[in-house]
Amino acid sequence: MNSSDTFRHETREWLESNCPPGTRSGGPDPSLIPGPQDRRKDSRLWLDRMIEKGWTAPTWPVEFGGGGLNTDQYMVLIEEMRRIGAQVPLGGMGISLIGPTLLEFGTDDQKERHLPPIVRAEATWCQGYSEPNAGSDLASLQTRAEDKGDHFLVNGSKIWTSGAQYANWIFVLVRTDPDVPKHEGISFVLMDMSQEGITVKPIRLISGESPFCETFFDNAIARKEDLVGGLNKGWTVGKRLLQHERGSMASLVGGGASRAQGPSLEQEAREYAGTRDGRIADDSLRSRIVATNMNSHAFQLTQRRTVEETEDGSTPGPQTSIFKMYGTELQQTRSELFLQIRGSAGLGWRGQQFSARNLGDTRGWLAGRASSIYSGSNEIQRNIVAKRVLGLPD
Repeated sequence: MNSSDTFRHETREWLESNCPPGTRSGGPDPSLIPGPQDRRKDSRLWLDRMIEKGWTAPTWPVEFGGGGLNTDQYMVLIEEMRRIGAQVPLGGMGISLIGPTLLEFGTDDQKERHLPPIVRAEATWCQGYSEPNAGSDLASLQTRAEDKGDHFLVNGSKIWTSGAQYANWIFVLVRTDPDVPKHEGISFVLMDMSQEGITVKPIRLISGESPFCETFFDNAIARKEDLVGGLNKGWTVGKRLLQHERGSMASLVGGGASRAQGPSLEQEAREYAGTRDGRIADDSLRSRIVATNMNSHAFQLTQRRTVEETEDGSTPGPQTSIFKMYGTELQQTRSELFLQIRGSAGLGWRGQQFSARNLGDTRGWLAGRASSIYSGSNEIQRNIVAKRVLGLPD
């Protein structure tokens, strides 16, 4: 048995012994799965066990609470978690965005202070990038950070700060030099959200949810020891973080171990469109489902190949824009197809005549319209691909 087989065997045994029933997507007997309250208890137990194992951040260095796994081992772990339908124990911007960025650009002190709390689920992070007048043209941001010796005094505002109402830390792009070209006067700082100088106001969306917020800085403090990457070097750090957001190891391997719950496109089509000779009755609908599934599978294989070609297990570079762009469009197509299959049942907003899944998918379809805008619009991603991947002229 080679080292890879040994790791797989040990991982499989550990998962079977330590992953509680309530954190698995199912099994041979669904009636054995606990109810919602028990599932919450199981989720906490699962998180605690994964923290102890270091697998809330499997590829991070052991000294910061991670698992120290290489790329091959990480892929084995994901595969074995998928095999039993295990949920990802911990996510969020700490794990997927600021953590990997600090591993690349952070000082030893910054890593020691900020990474272990992320791994232990003790710190929740949000992102301070976009502003009311600086969205797609992010480098035009105007939130100012004035040097006060041992700290910066920050004034301005950010918008679309996902989860800011729950976060206790925020990473922010600020302007520290207004007298140089706009890309050169930006710094990247970390700020404590509990201070009086920061105010958060949730934004209610058309879907009825409020995942985004406005965040206001009024003489807020960013400590000098939380300046990442150096003064006026924030654009480089900020761009790299966006690459983690668009195509981190976790998202490339699949964004998590557990599969989406509920009926597949085929099952929905059979229920609403009926069958003929054992196949979905509507020929056009059947062709669209096949095409969507083929595109989805090809996309997953491309992501996997990219991971396998990444020698050091780090996030790829500009090609992450391809994944963000195509993945967004693929998900929007799939979401819309679910609604079209259901006909009038796919238009429900409220009412007992609609199932909870129908209502959730309708709201999810509306919320998904924003995914081709946030994290850099798909038009921006196409520009990046053209210039940075294909080498086309500006």
